Amino acid sequence: MSGNGRKVFAHYMVGLTCNQPRRHWEHDVRTAKSAGIDGFALNIGPSDYWTETQLDYAYNAAECSRGFYIFISFDMAAGSWPVSQVVNIINRYRGSSAQMLIDGRPLVSTFEGPDWAPKWATVRDATGGIYLIPNWSSLGPAGVEGKLDMIDGAFSWHAWPKPGQFMMTASEDFLYQECLRGKAYMMGVSPWFYTDLPQWGKSWYSSSESLWYDRWQQVLEVMPDFVQIITWNDFGESSYICDQISAQIVNGAEKYALGHSHAAFRATLPYFIAAYKSGSVTLDWGGEDTAIAWYRTALNRRHGHNGTVWGQGGSAPATRGARDVVSVLAVTKNPARITLEIGHTCRMVFETRSRNPVSYFEVPFDEYTTGVVSLSLGNKTTVGPEIETRTDADEKASMNAVSIQV
Repeated sequence: MSGNGRKVFAHYMVGLTCNQPRRHWEHDVRTAKSAGIDGFALNIGPSDYWTETQLDYAYNAAECSRGFYIFISFDMAAGSWPVSQVVNIINRYRGSSAQMLIDGRPLVSTFEGPDWAPKWATVRDATGGIYLIPNWSSLGPAGVEGKLDMIDGAFSWHAWPKPGQFMMTASEDFLYQECLRGKAYMMGVSPWFYTDLPQWGKSWYSSSESLWYDRWQQVLEVMPDFVQIITWNDFGESSYICDQISAQIVNGAEKYALGHSHAAFRATLPYFIAAYKSGSVTLDWGGEDTAIAWYRTALNRRHGHNGTVWGQGGSAPATRGARDVVSVLAVTKNPARITLEIGHTCRMVFETRSRNPVSYFEVPFDEYTTGVVSLSLGNKTTVGPEIETRTDADEKASMNAVSIQV
């Protein structure tokens, strides 16, 4: 397999798959492939006893699917990696028909690990060559530029607004492209971020109301060599786009992940991925018309969110970075009418544009605008979970989103 064309991958947390049966990998491969995703970046740590079994399942499911590709992302923040272990894993799967190859070499990535950088030369020698695109986002573009002789490209984990920012920009993506001097750039895209796992020192929210729309518009502006969706299944950080599976939800995240489906985010992927691969923002879209909506089910200002901050490393309370809106994103071939209703007090009708298949809208809500959310496109309607006003002074409301599609 030669990987010269643009491709879109999804970041898959293998550490969450203890005792996962092979059939679930088959389901995930089918589901991702149907959304236009080309493959999985399999995030693995050095010490999970189930890693080898799950990698075997994943590669086998991808081999049977044909045209779906996999590469390993070594999680350098999850523990210490002996060089021999990295070499053995790469060599075990490099011959698989599902292994993603670039210029005949297996694609390899990381989650962080710039201190491990000098060891990759030994890995290259012991494996017969790799195509290394690590995520060393802690160094930033300029820091990565100082290690260009060690890598074949770089992957940026910067896929969410920073503390104090309501929206992403593509400025750092362009910096990466400049600093890489023609080497491959893999751009991160994500639908949402919220985590509340104080036992791991994690409790923050990144402004995400328009993130899925903003970030894909930036992909079409930057046109990176590759895109990686962050993530397929990280329920603990609310960044998932897969179908929910309770066995993968880490302890403590149930309260904000269960019942919060993100599956609808996938509905717009076929268009965005096709536009990215074609290099045209005015792609003549021939797929099905679709509309999705996403929103939080609790009023932001009714909850203190005790200790949850706005952005990773931020100090301002998360409530300052969250807006009470229902976000609507539509992809239509021709002008169409979209109706959004919240309870019995709010009804908004939007007309999609004729010049661009993509339309984005926001509908604000408050204590007077609550109830079930209804989304209609043409003669089809979907009803989503209720936006509630009820509150418990001792309850920490979820800042995760629910998503629906029609």
